[in-house]
Amino acid sequence: MHPLFNRYATPFTTGLFLVSMISGIALFFHWAPAAFHGMHEWLSIVLLAPFGLHVWKNWRGLVNYLRNRTLLVALAASLIVAVPFAAPAITGQSGGNPAFKAVGLMTRASLVEIAPVLGTTPDGLMKMLADQGHSVTSSDQTLAAIAAVSGADANRLLFTLIQQQEAR
Repeated sequence: MHPLFNRYATPFTTGLFLVSMISGIALFFHWAPAAFHGMHEWLSIVLLAPFGLHVWKNWRGLVNYLRNRTLLVALAASLIVAVPFAAPAITGQSGGNPAFKAVGLMTRASLVEIAPVLGTTPDGLMKMLADQGHSVTSSDQTLAAIAAVSGADANRLLFTLIQQQEAR
């Protein structure tokens, strides 16, 4: 192994683990999720490289843990505690993130239905959308349908409307 890898594998693993830990705790408690979500995802992926180097550097110790079954017990216990979190989503039994479900429901609702939620009228929404260059023919249209005709993303359309309403 190159001396540089040997020297920095564990320190980088530790540093990126700390970033992952702190951002994970912040996400768990919903502290500034916009600030921590991307950081947590991307730097956890980056952590894989120094982790791999760390495993390579400490391979003999890892093999010893495997021989006396300590590693197997830890891996089995980790899998046992992880499965209940993943299984519902994998099997389709999960309710999922309510915020994502709400966005989906709102983009499939008509302008008449979502106007009160956004604190405006259907005509107000039609004007906002027309001002953005979208073709709106009826207040019975859904944001998903308007977005499809315009070649836009329905979620972004909804978020833009929310931002405009917040600015008022």
